[in-house]
Amino acid sequence: MGEVFNLEHVYKNYKNDGKEFSALEDVSLSIKEGEVFGIIGMSGAGKSTLVRTLNRLEEVSGGSVSFFGQDLAGLKPGELRLIRRQMAMIFQNFNLLSQRTVLSNVMQPLRIAGTPRPERKAKALEMLEIVGLEDKKNEYPARLSGGQRQRVAIARALASDPKVLLCDEATSALDPKMTGEILDLLGEINRSRKLTIVIITHEMSVVERICDRVAIIDKGKLAEIGEVEEIFRNPRSEPARKLVFPGNPFDPSDRDSRLIRLVFDGLAANRPFIAELVEKTGRKVNILSANTKSVGGIGYGQMVVELPPQKEEQELIIQFFKDGGLSVQEVKRS
Repeated sequence: MGEVFNLEHVYKNYKNDGKEFSALEDVSLSIKEGEVFGIIGMSGAGKSTLVRTLNRLEEVSGGSVSFFGQDLAGLKPGELRLIRRQMAMIFQNFNLLSQRTVLSNVMQPLRIAGTPRPERKAKALEMLEIVGLEDKKNEYPARLSGGQRQRVAIARALASDPKVLLCDEATSALDPKMTGEILDLLGEINRSRKLTIVIITHEMSVVERICDRVAIIDKGKLAEIGEVEEIFRNPRSEPARKLVFPGNPFDPSDRDSRLIRLVFDGLAANRPFIAELVEKTGRKVNILSANTKSVGGIGYGQMVVELPPQKEEQELIIQFFKDGGLSVQEVKRS
């Protein structure tokens, strides 16, 4: 599997009122051909700036960005335009032309590229069929739902046969049901067309549903990168832990008690660990919170439990869970 993008020690600085601030600081990562790659971070983390360096809408202040081995900084304007045709982008606010029909919107990039009208119409109709909107070809964007408008935007992006689809908060304006439908559509497009997809988001649920790997951006820096399943199981950085695990609203009932978070997946999610703990050791824990979710089609879950105040008891219980294959992490007091 080849590399689509390779970023090496990328910096991006801005000046505001004579002062310079850093939006990206020493970011190095690669995105592989055919994968769905997530870039996640809170508002202002630098993720949108990062994705704009991928198509050189933002010039980097230092470092390099390459596309299939070609350094973008060395491209002339004409060469850059050709490269950008291989990178389509969809946005949170759809960016559709309100005075044009759905069909005309999808034809737009082909019109700009100079494709003859019969060819671009046939291509646009093919793309609308892929996103399930061929019956809406003569409608105007204002008559469509948010999910339908985003489907039109996806069809428009696919019309030019790009190698990469860049999605900048593409589901943030949609309700949960529509978000799920759009993510499922993107997943199907990734599988059927072998299209590399880069998703920018602030929602871990988006990453969990569709991404193969994820980069976590925090204050312009790369906090962590890896397989989604592994980061969910064992986040190493504090920004990753904050995204993966919701804040714990409880304090221990005793000053000597401890809170731990148990993370389980696959077959482990179906084992009655708490019942086994009581049956085999006679020890008990207090369950404070628990949830499960699907990550890459595998059931994952987490549980926050309070351990008894005796240190020996705590160590015995923790070892029991570790021997069972669970990831055990300390939960800080709130």
